[in-house]
Amino acid sequence: MFDNFPLWPQRASTSAGGVDALYIFLVIVSAMMIALIFTALVYFAARYRKQKGVRAEQIEGSTPLELTWSIIPLCVFMVIFLWGAVVYFKGRTPPRDSTEVYVVAKQWMWKLEHAEGQREINELHVPVGRDVKLIMTSQDVIHSFYVPVFRMKQDVLPGRYTMAWFRATKPGTYHLFCAEYCGTQHSGMIGSIVVMEPAQYEAWMSGTPSGPLSVAGEKMFAELGCSTCHRSDGTGRGPNLQGVFGKPVALDDGRTVMADENYVRDCILDPGAKRVKGFQPIMPTFQGLVSEDQVNALVAYVKSLAKVQPGTKTAAVAAQTPPAETANASQKASLKGSQVE
Repeated sequence: MFDNFPLWPQRASTSAGGVDALYIFLVIVSAMMIALIFTALVYFAARYRKQKGVRAEQIEGSTPLELTWSIIPLCVFMVIFLWGAVVYFKGRTPPRDSTEVYVVAKQWMWKLEHAEGQREINELHVPVGRDVKLIMTSQDVIHSFYVPVFRMKQDVLPGRYTMAWFRATKPGTYHLFCAEYCGTQHSGMIGSIVVMEPAQYEAWMSGTPSGPLSVAGEKMFAELGCSTCHRSDGTGRGPNLQGVFGKPVALDDGRTVMADENYVRDCILDPGAKRVKGFQPIMPTFQGLVSEDQVNALVAYVKSLAKVQPGTKTAAVAAQTPPAETANASQKASLKGSQVE
């Protein structure tokens, strides 16, 4: 109905209809209130205008009338609040089987990396009809990931992850904007979302061969020496990470937090802030030592360990894990700084 209306933007996601319906409702309610107030103003101005020989009378008020104009607006506002809350929580709760894409915003570009390893700049290829979860962070200042046809806008913040998701319904190429002023070239921080048919998307994915992001994270996990302490057999000086992601974690300060993407990120960059109960504060910070892309890879690897059966080892960890007779020597060396947790 509204696709051909020049002031109404195109819709191309499953959530766009709900956002539009709420917006239309707000416009209708506002228009009705304007009409009611304007009509009452004209009527009372004409009905009770000043007339010769007529003295004004004091009106004490009407309790039923005051209750009416208090209760009816309250009900309308509660409808708006509940409707808006439903739209908001649906837009902030991605389905569990969503395809994941890591987004790093920086002045003035969008860097995107698929879980399969494909990397893009200022362009994101996605299949039509599939849920896509965006895991986003900023390398410098606050940005905002805004796709008008999806009715999706999410601030991208430095130092933490924010999430957004969508399911595209129409193939095509759609505009991507930064909706938060981020510097002198803010207006040039634009990109495209390319929505493809599933077969075309699979062909595009196969045409850019690269390893999964979790594999790159696994390699980095071993190179940084993390496997020395985070051992899969539970004998290391750090917690076993297999099966941790998505589960509650008891902290040394008595709190219990969920092991999500932000938790893993914080443990990498500021390990002392959320130290696991029962472990000593010996892990160094990697703040400034790893890039945002490398943090994303490490997070993806830790997430992949949630699917690994306890007691098994991935390839890179097994290759880097010292044998039993040298484990103690490696642990002592790590205390001296030759290895990091």
